[in-house]
Amino acid sequence: MIRWGIIGTGGIASAFAGDLQLLPNSVIGAVGSRTQGAADAFADRFNIPLRYSTYEALVSDRGVDAVYVATPHPQHHAAALMALRAGKPVLCEKPFTLNAVQADELINFARESGVFLMEAMWTRFLPHRVRVRELISSGVLGEIRTVVADHGQRFPFDPGHRVFAPMLGGGALLDLGIYPLSFASAILGTPQRVTAVSDQALTGVDAQTSILLQYPGGAHAVITTTLEAQSSNRASVVGTEARIEIDEVWYTPTSFSLVRPGAGAPERFVSPRIGHGLRYEVAEVARCLREGLTESPVMPLDETRSIMTTMDQVRAQIGLRYPADG
Repeated sequence: MIRWGIIGTGGIASAFAGDLQLLPNSVIGAVGSRTQGAADAFADRFNIPLRYSTYEALVSDRGVDAVYVATPHPQHHAAALMALRAGKPVLCEKPFTLNAVQADELINFARESGVFLMEAMWTRFLPHRVRVRELISSGVLGEIRTVVADHGQRFPFDPGHRVFAPMLGGGALLDLGIYPLSFASAILGTPQRVTAVSDQALTGVDAQTSILLQYPGGAHAVITTTLEAQSSNRASVVGTEARIEIDEVWYTPTSFSLVRPGAGAPERFVSPRIGHGLRYEVAEVARCLREGLTESPVMPLDETRSIMTTMDQVRAQIGLRYPADG
């Protein structure tokens, strides 16, 4: 049984807490927030016995076996490092950090200390994504030539909302674009060339960003992300022999088609939807800890570092900086 401590009480923390209750070998033992009131309210919702008004108190709790960091983006680095220094295995929300420098510090400390660390890219562990990986590995698609993925949601403009707030690491890229960037990385690896264009919101964060990733051998990934409109939220992987078309919403529990040109009707994979889908990443952490692993082979730390480096290149091209970058 793994007794989790949650740092943060926002929407993703709520989804995590709800899904964790679907697992037999994990419980939420404690929650930490910046205020006692927020910690108490969250703990009351999910029947959590211990609630702390500081993150330091939570990571110091000897009964907490692992820590889930669900703070706003700029706080990921400090909160995760605090937990690692306390010797706690850490599952840190995406984007992992604000930049690659911060990512390097966390990764290096975790490896030197022998403490488990993983980016919480929960969509990577969903059943349909597992099957997509299997199909790609089997060679049925042939040589991968193109990956296409979009993530667009409509947020009415509100300077006070976190997605528009520079102080909170807002913008389409970090909040939404991380999903298709990680998807492309899982399939094609580290890009050889990054080209990005963007339009800003009135607060200075990116409202819409489009990215072209080019890889050795000529493969491309085409990524679009926006805060201004609800997009199709679909994804495809195109090979020389066949393609995979993932239904809306591609990064959540969903279905997909394997299309073989000239071979008749597409083959369908239908994924069950229970909860939000975050429980699969929790199960992966539990598996790794049982087996004595300090990182996940499905979401390895070197890949997390590579993704953050790509994000830095995109940000440099579109001129996106945050106060917390230093």
